[in-house]
Amino acid sequence: MNLFEHIGKYFMMLKFVFSKPEKGSVFWERFFTEAQNIVINSIPLIGFLSFFMGGVISLQTASNMSSPLLPEYTIGYITRQSTILEFSPTIISLIIAGKVGSNIASEIGTMRVTEQIDALEIMGVNSIGFLMLPKILATTLFFPFAIILSMLLSLIGGWLAGITSNLYSTKTYIVGLRAFWNVDQHHLYYALGKTMVFAFLITSIACYYGYNVKGGALEVGKASTNSVVAASVTILLANYILTQLVLI
Repeated sequence: MNLFEHIGKYFMMLKFVFSKPEKGSVFWERFFTEAQNIVINSIPLIGFLSFFMGGVISLQTASNMSSPLLPEYTIGYITRQSTILEFSPTIISLIIAGKVGSNIASEIGTMRVTEQIDALEIMGVNSIGFLMLPKILATTLFFPFAIILSMLLSLIGGWLAGITSNLYSTKTYIVGLRAFWNVDQHHLYYALGKTMVFAFLITSIACYYGYNVKGGALEVGKASTNSVVAASVTILLANYILTQLVLI
């Protein structure tokens, strides 16, 4: 199957995802379960990565500030901008695509090869909507909150790394975090907006590859790998397009 056939089948799948929804009680139960499994269970990993990457960003910025023309608060400013614009929304999304995307593709792929999806369809259930809609909506709506936490922990990590290394003071770092915020605050809305796009892509692409598995356990593993690769590439392309549309 070539790329255009995959894209056509993907959009056809999305059509069925949002049609013939299950009754509210079933949907909301699955919605909050998926929010727990996909987003909340990923917070420890997100927090760990964010804290130390924030420290690395600030230390690298401080070590490369050789020009006396640059004020010291530039360290905090660059750490803030790097975190909000790219690290938290994009890099964390790529990492989550590996963790969450592979799990979703494997889960749905296993259901396909063990004929559980066929059983749902025999019972008259819209299997695509039943399995995918709660995952897609839960991730899209809750993932931005995890990214906000990632931003906060990254900035805290940057502050702690600087003061423990005696590279700058707390006051200098905070001045940098607050610098030009009146001009740049729309970057936060841009970052959260593209986070929702990335979350949608991660879950929907993983669902697509899992749902279309044919074969056995080996094919489930391949679908899991393909979903991570496809989601990662799509996130990078979407990031480029959104940056051109919004920031340029």
